[in-house]
Amino acid sequence: MDKIKLPFKRKLIQVACALVYNANLKGFGEASLYQGQSKGLCVPGLNCYSCPGAIAACPLGTLQNALSSAPKRFPFYILGFFVLIGLFLGRIVCGFLCPFGLIQELLYKIPVPKLKKNKITHLLSYTKYVILAIFAVYIPLFLAFKEGYPLPGFCKYICPAGTLEGGLTLVLADPSLRGLAGALFSWKVFVLLIVVVSAMFIYRSFCRFLCPLGAIYSFFSRISIFGIQVDETNCTHCNQCIRHCLMDIKKVGDHECIQCGSCQSVCHFDAIHWKHGKKKSPVKVNQEIQ
Repeated sequence: MDKIKLPFKRKLIQVACALVYNANLKGFGEASLYQGQSKGLCVPGLNCYSCPGAIAACPLGTLQNALSSAPKRFPFYILGFFVLIGLFLGRIVCGFLCPFGLIQELLYKIPVPKLKKNKITHLLSYTKYVILAIFAVYIPLFLAFKEGYPLPGFCKYICPAGTLEGGLTLVLADPSLRGLAGALFSWKVFVLLIVVVSAMFIYRSFCRFLCPLGAIYSFFSRISIFGIQVDETNCTHCNQCIRHCLMDIKKVGDHECIQCGSCQSVCHFDAIHWKHGKKKSPVKVNQEIQ
């Protein structure tokens, strides 16, 4: 991919994914959910099943529902889905194929003071693994065994994408649902507001600190077939790429890297390239970047 055109190409892919994921446009006007056969399949990115436009399921919601059914059947489909997507794409899904990631990037363009990454944000980036363990795995799995009923903890108590795409959309489109919105819905709207406001000041705040789906894909970062990597032959270890990146990475391609490729534009030694792409010839370096 051309360095100059990559950001534009990425935005086109993000917008296209959002439109494909939510191709049931008439659902927004009718305040109804799509019930076609494709709803039994998952899209790679975070996209609420309850969104009126959604034509497929959210992998995170599917995981929780599958774990809730674990006492009866093993969740082969969703675990196989994560392994397949993870091995091929890893966190490319976060950088290119997630509509909620696109929403956060657009919010970050609002001209307000920005909070740069630091030691605290790096520490907070591990929160998403705690949320994955507790809300997306422990609550639906162990309560299913102990209490015998499904409880998708992350979807029910946290997911701002679900509140925005499903909850608010349906409540606004169908006035009869407004009277049914109780304290839990108010809490989720509050969480959504926190995420929306924080995304204006902090780049992809939800992705960095809260998203369990990104946490899952991060396990495949180092072994995914596609993605970006550093050519150590050309690299001078100037760390310009790390300083440029808005995510809490320690090196290009690590578990916090969303594989957006923006670091390519600041590497003056052509050391960063796409896996299986054409490599540049080694560059002889006489001085470091200041």
